[in-house]
Amino acid sequence: ELGLDPDKVNVNGGAIALGHPIGMSGARIALHLALELRRRGGGTGVAALCGGGGQGDALVLRVPRPS
Repeated sequence: ELGLDPDKVNVNGGAIALGHPIGMSGARIALHLALELRRRGGGTGVAALCGGGGQGDALVLRVPRPS
């Protein structure tokens, strides 16, 4: 157990839970992360992305909080 808060980790499911065409899971996860951060009023999030063909990337995304 990692001791992570389930309200902050993978709150909308991963690529399979979201449904996606081949090669689009990274774009889909990045967009959902951006939208979720905006819904929560801004902040920083991390996404693990599959680039297809065995590639793996990580994305750190920051959405500014409204002034």
